[in-house]
Amino acid sequence: MATTPDYVAVNRDSWNNRTEAHLRSDFYDVPGFLRGASSLNAIELELLGNVAGQSLLHLQCHFGQDTISLARMGAAATGVDLSDKAIDAARGLARDAGTDARFVCCNLYDLPQHLDETFDIVFSSYGTIGWLPDIDRWAALIARYLKPGGRFVFAEFHPFVWTFDDDFQKVAYRYFNSGPIVETESGTYADRDAPISQKYVCWNHGLAEVIGALLRNGLALEVFNEYDYSPYNCFRHTVEVAPKQFRIEHLGDKIPMLYALVARKG
Repeated sequence: MATTPDYVAVNRDSWNNRTEAHLRSDFYDVPGFLRGASSLNAIELELLGNVAGQSLLHLQCHFGQDTISLARMGAAATGVDLSDKAIDAARGLARDAGTDARFVCCNLYDLPQHLDETFDIVFSSYGTIGWLPDIDRWAALIARYLKPGGRFVFAEFHPFVWTFDDDFQKVAYRYFNSGPIVETESGTYADRDAPISQKYVCWNHGLAEVIGALLRNGLALEVFNEYDYSPYNCFRHTVEVAPKQFRIEHLGDKIPMLYALVARKG
């Protein structure tokens, strides 16, 4: 598969560039979070269940709000992210929140060089796998970090969403993985008026690609759900149809916007 040799550096710079705007944004509401609000949504909370006393690895954690929320729920939580600025912020946020969540900064595929243990749960959510070129390698990493009988809990934007242009007016991209997509944006999903711009590299991954990779790496699918809304107001032309449920206004409930799954290591 064709790829961009410097995608790791490009995307690290991209996320470093976003971090400060995200920390200040209403979208992430850091003051409310530090007062005790959880950053987790009903979808993943239902699938995770009671995490108290369990070891948990959170992949692509950004600046750690979900990792810290899971630590507040009693998990021994470890977050991993590519962005050094985000991980620095995560460590500070964990201290301010009074939790012992820990964080590792590295390219995800390099994690075995930084972390040598296994976990009861591996967790990843919302806008993560599009930054990765090789989903089989991702699934192998998940299998490597799960204890026997451990669970992978995953919530992600539906690949059908990524076929549209930014205004959801036409299908502009292939549903299937055809290699890297290189783009530049102004602002960021958390603050479209933020005075920043960044280049990034991403990939589209269809459902068969994702589920097939998990199955090939020894994980058994236990739960698979699709949803006709997003819990985040991170797309253009949205309307809130219920608390924390956003749809594209002119498409309504006609398209899938999320999927979530649980897979268990044998």
